Amino acid sequence: MCDNNLPIGVFDSGFGGLTVAREIFRNLPNEKIIYYGDTARVPYGNKSQDTVIRYSKQISRFLISKGVKAIVIACNTASALALDAVQASCSIPVIGVVKPGADAAVRASASGRIGIIGTSGTIASGLYDRYIKELLPSAQVFGKACPLFVHLVEEGMIDDSVTVEMIHRYLDGMISRDNIDTLILGCTHYPLLRSVIAREIGGVYADFTDNASDSSPCSRSGHPITLVNPAYTTAKALAGLLNEKGLASDIPVSPHDHEFFCSDGPDNFRSFASEVLNMQIDRVHLKVLE
Repeated sequence: MCDNNLPIGVFDSGFGGLTVAREIFRNLPNEKIIYYGDTARVPYGNKSQDTVIRYSKQISRFLISKGVKAIVIACNTASALALDAVQASCSIPVIGVVKPGADAAVRASASGRIGIIGTSGTIASGLYDRYIKELLPSAQVFGKACPLFVHLVEEGMIDDSVTVEMIHRYLDGMISRDNIDTLILGCTHYPLLRSVIAREIGGVYADFTDNASDSSPCSRSGHPITLVNPAYTTAKALAGLLNEKGLASDIPVSPHDHEFFCSDGPDNFRSFASEVLNMQIDRVHLKVLE
């Protein structure tokens, strides 16, 4: 029988999944996590599906060896390309970030014209499209790979003139030509750009997320664009899964109860994670899996 107070395993190709960890901390304060960032092999977005599956299975085996009760694939690319394979290889519950994000977008969209931004791998997989159309067959889905956003975030260029320029290069056509009313931030790095994206494109936050906007600025299409943060919706989906399976912990945890591992650069990871999570992380363990 599973101990409800065992930790949750969370993994990503690098830093981006920390936005998912942050939402788990906020929404599930009784849950301890063990986080693995595959910083030596980031990014996953330009790798083959076979490679992403192999990496994801390696990390899942490591997390299971640490005694986790469930796994969150906090990476859109790995969720899109490897979720089924990881679920088939694990005896514990495994969820990804794509399905919760798709569900939230359908609930948020009035017109069914939904945009998705993410890595090349996530967009090419078509998985967001499939989930959205399963829920709303009449939906029109428009995808755009935005690979430079990851590098800009990791360089700390959150509200830099270069970042602003790239937002317009990537998104102006989606807004003016495709007339979307909802935009999924389909990479776990992208919520760190959420406020500047909202400012530049006339975006508001979905009213079921953690930071609903009080104002409704208009985009070039003449209506506000609702931004969907899959990190938040994944944390909510995790809460539902744990309750359904009888796995929810009832003992509050402290920041020092969480553990962090990465495959390269633990000092850089510790600094970045401390900033994203708004807490002091004293140690990040180096763990190379190959």
